[in-house]
Amino acid sequence: MAPASTRPTSRDVARAAGVSQAAVSLVLGDKWRGRVAEATAERVRRAASELGYRPNLAARNLRLGRTRTVLLVVPALTTEFFAGVYTGAARVAAEHGFGVVLYPSPEGVGPARNPFASAQAALDGVIASSMAADALTAIRGEALPLVMLDSDPEGSLGAATVNLDIADGVRQVAGHLLGLGHRRFLHLAADVPSWTFEVRARELAARVGAVPGGSVRTVRAPISIEDARAATEAALAAPGPRPTALVCDDDKLAAGAYKALRRLGLRVPDDMSVTGLDDLALATAIDPELTTVRLDAELFGERGMRALLAVLDGRTPEGGDIPVELVVRGSTGPPMAS
Repeated sequence: MAPASTRPTSRDVARAAGVSQAAVSLVLGDKWRGRVAEATAERVRRAASELGYRPNLAARNLRLGRTRTVLLVVPALTTEFFAGVYTGAARVAAEHGFGVVLYPSPEGVGPARNPFASAQAALDGVIASSMAADALTAIRGEALPLVMLDSDPEGSLGAATVNLDIADGVRQVAGHLLGLGHRRFLHLAADVPSWTFEVRARELAARVGAVPGGSVRTVRAPISIEDARAATEAALAAPGPRPTALVCDDDKLAAGAYKALRRLGLRVPDDMSVTGLDDLALATAIDPELTTVRLDAELFGERGMRALLAVLDGRTPEGGDIPVELVVRGSTGPPMAS
């Protein structure tokens, strides 16, 4: 029986490259500049590649006092948006030798069971969305570096906060609809206690309220198509002039609103313009395609991870909100003459 192949060691790399183990450690730890000649460093890298050598991360992490593992806390994964956030965070983490553990906070069951208790010593830091607020109660008072996503910078629990420019996205939506001539707005708001949704309501009210004759009625619904349908039907059955524009906090809410409008015999955009926010795949699956605000979820995750790496290194994270973009499609048009 052939002997089992053994994993190559740093000593094997040193022998193949004709250098000391210390030199191998410097080169593969990317600390060789000014201490090892460039030609020597290249020789070490080539030897490591040819031997198929991989550093023992567990041993290295033990020496560094780090596990190089980050926890990403998001709401339950009900949309592709947070999958994109994870993808972006994991990509940057991998570039720096970190892994990302995903913790979806369960919805509607009260505070999440503490995911940190058993893993406390096995984590270097946490990236958390404010929409997973229940799970965040578990890390209050813990000595873990924390970066918050979509959170109020003034009241953030984190050492850093990374935000999309949601306020500007809502201003773009309102400006587009006002420019088409709409004045009576219905706001289908997400029934989620989160800063990001408070911003949407505040900005829409401010922008529309600044225009003569502008008015906003708000109804709330959980982020589900059926809840959005029911809330829209109820709102449009109320007495008084019918709104001509329906602004939804989320594309999934907009899809529910479409169902309600169809049941009521109203056409989009002839009788009612509809907008969303996210630019999920759903936005182009419904007919007419949805005017919405494109949020770069992967860039959001990347920026969150880079901010945490900066915090871990004692650096100041990159500032400024991430720009968003209004994508105009077939669901918006001028209001019918009334």
